[in-house]
Amino acid sequence: MNSAEWISRNVSHWIPTSVSWRKLARVADKQTSAASPVDAVGAVVQSSKHPVAALRSTTQRLAASLRRGEETMSPRHLRNTLAQLRAILDERVSEVEGGRRAAEFAAWYAKAPLAQRRDCWLLMSEQFAPDAAQVAAAHARYASVRETAQAGAAEVALRQALESPRARLLQRFAAFDCGVRFLVDLRAQLLLESHDDPCLLALDGELEALFSTWFDVAFLELRRICWDSPASLLEKLIQYEAVHDIRGWSDLKNRLDSDRRCYGFFHPRLPNEPLIFVEVALLDALPQTIAPLLDESAAAADIHKAQCAIFYSISNTQRGLHGVSFGDSLIKQVVETLKWEFAQLKVFATLSPMPGFRYWLGQNAQRMVDGLEDKARAALAAELCNAKFVAADLLAAAQRAAQLDEKSALRQWLAQCAAHYLGHELRHGRPVDPVARFHLGNGARIERINWGGDFSDKGLRQSYGMMVNYLYDLKLLDRHRSQFANGKMALSSQVRALRF
Repeated sequence: MNSAEWISRNVSHWIPTSVSWRKLARVADKQTSAASPVDAVGAVVQSSKHPVAALRSTTQRLAASLRRGEETMSPRHLRNTLAQLRAILDERVSEVEGGRRAAEFAAWYAKAPLAQRRDCWLLMSEQFAPDAAQVAAAHARYASVRETAQAGAAEVALRQALESPRARLLQRFAAFDCGVRFLVDLRAQLLLESHDDPCLLALDGELEALFSTWFDVAFLELRRICWDSPASLLEKLIQYEAVHDIRGWSDLKNRLDSDRRCYGFFHPRLPNEPLIFVEVALLDALPQTIAPLLDESAAAADIHKAQCAIFYSISNTQRGLHGVSFGDSLIKQVVETLKWEFAQLKVFATLSPMPGFRYWLGQNAQRMVDGLEDKARAALAAELCNAKFVAADLLAAAQRAAQLDEKSALRQWLAQCAAHYLGHELRHGRPVDPVARFHLGNGARIERINWGGDFSDKGLRQSYGMMVNYLYDLKLLDRHRSQFANGKMALSSQVRALRF
């Protein structure tokens, strides 16, 4: 008998018989032997000269007696925590009692260090999965009767088998007053600290699926936010603004002036907490630069002469709701609200940043240079005074983007690169730029690329100061969405003319 077998057999006598941890140990042994070769002390056998200690699953840790390496909770603490989670899920208690137990657990969790919280995430992810045998049996039954009258009942049975205890556990947390807030914050930290951790994908996916239902647009309320709104709500606008930082109360007051509108989506379980909000300027023409819109000293425009509603900032506020999309619905409802209030409005568009352009160009500049026609290459060579220029020379010269005049060949090249980046550079069939992905996916078209749209430090860092107008043509939204689904971006003739 080797040391691993001796430990497995003897430590089981130290575990209370009231809980079937011996069964867990047998399951863990099977999982370990099937997963990868291990030596007697549990180190993964690798070809490298310095083996790395194996990360044990929660099943293996629950069946053990001592913690190992970087593990935070001891096996005993882990078992107690699992027992508390199972008590919350206990089907013999009412929803009210389950919610009370969930609230007690949430109070402990709020004081727990990050490492212990992560162990809680692992327990939720690994110990509350669907029963694999039931899923396999239900799937086999469904496959065998798919073309018969029993197919409907078999499909229902398969859906029930796929429903995990994890989902019911999370629903119990939503039963107490601050439960939804607790779950949204839990996922926010989970995404921040354990991005793409395969051990936590099940928990993350379950939360995203639940949130997609709980935060469906049918359950959201559109509210206008104005200067008379509660101060606590106005403070949240300053806190959550993600596009153009709000510099203080006078800046905020300017953005809520008579020629402006601000709307947000709210959920009844998160009162006075905007989930997403949009800032709108009412103007007589499509703007090219952001500076006048942020100028606190500028006089308010005459809203009775306004022809354009410009969405110049859209901010999501809850990291925990990542993947839950309600921006499309927000814009649609705001457009309908504005049309009701201002019948003369004819243009609905954005003035948007290109947050990833400069980084992308740094990685792809040589490819853009290789695509130049001889005439454009000669103009750039003359401006740089370098007949043998390479991409690095153009990027170095672009550092002075704010000083380039209208006739600059370098300025023209940067605008062409921006048009290519927004309308033609795709990843998995969708634009690489997140703002373009959002607006084009909602049915807008790229209307105009604006040189000098934002020459602030942030604007220069993101896109050499360029901004873009996305136009929402209400009659063409469905056509543009259909094109987008097929990987074709909607471009105006002006942007199309910038193509290489």
